[in-house]
Amino acid sequence: MAFTMKSVSSKAVAARSVKPTRAMKSVVCQAFKPAFGQVAAATLAATTILAGSASALTYDEQQGLTYLQVKGTGMANTCPVLSSGTSVVSDLKPGKYKMQNFCMEPTSFTVKEESQYKDGESNFVPTKLMTRLTYTLDAITGDFTVGPNGSVEFKEDDGIDYAATTVQLPGGERVAFLFTIKQLEAKGTLDSFSGDFNVPSYRGSSFLDPKGRGGSTGYDNAIALPAAADTEELAKENTKSTVALRGTAVFSVAKVDVATGEIAGVFESIQPSDTDLGAKPAKDIKITGLWYGQLN
Repeated sequence: MAFTMKSVSSKAVAARSVKPTRAMKSVVCQAFKPAFGQVAAATLAATTILAGSASALTYDEQQGLTYLQVKGTGMANTCPVLSSGTSVVSDLKPGKYKMQNFCMEPTSFTVKEESQYKDGESNFVPTKLMTRLTYTLDAITGDFTVGPNGSVEFKEDDGIDYAATTVQLPGGERVAFLFTIKQLEAKGTLDSFSGDFNVPSYRGSSFLDPKGRGGSTGYDNAIALPAAADTEELAKENTKSTVALRGTAVFSVAKVDVATGEIAGVFESIQPSDTDLGAKPAKDIKITGLWYGQLN
């Protein structure tokens, strides 16, 4: 199947060179998520993604912009949208495709917090984003297979597939995490597919804490406390761990353009936060947003 991209007029580019205000007319996500670490078995329903403002750009329009037109506008942190196509995802023919320019743009970050009341349920609470507009994943490649019965298999390969992000809870606590879908292996149908992925350590083994301790370098313990350097209370801080954890994600296909090979939808992922090299337990981070890709 051969795909061709549409040309962009200079008038359309000039009209979209202003600072964007990202908006969507209608995006609805409903998903059941299992506990962290389990194999994801979820369903997700989504409405068609439409551009809510003139600053929501297609892929061709983004490629037609100069550096100065993008600089300082936040456009580099947004995924392309589809201006044409159909919501009938079954129009996508079976076959083996190469996913290119896969992009994930978060629109919401929530953190799972324990209830303040005894026997209360834990809930995901809204957060305030502390990171600048640098948290979108982009230029991701992978293998995308569509079976004759409508089954889907997607394996992530490479790209800008992680972004260090920090959010702040209502009480003021800040939670750092590495937003990622590294080594994602997802299966399902054209309507929705899900799978697990690796979440690398937020910090590397050569990172030194305030007492000079690290995973592959630095001191083995808190040498400033000679009498208590190896006590049980400091064991977690002394023994650094950079083991990768696991996250899970659900993707829904909302729109397909068979002529260009573009595909888009919404996603929801749950992944662990930073553990300070194993010194503290991870928090569950729920991330929802938009995704876009090109099938070749």
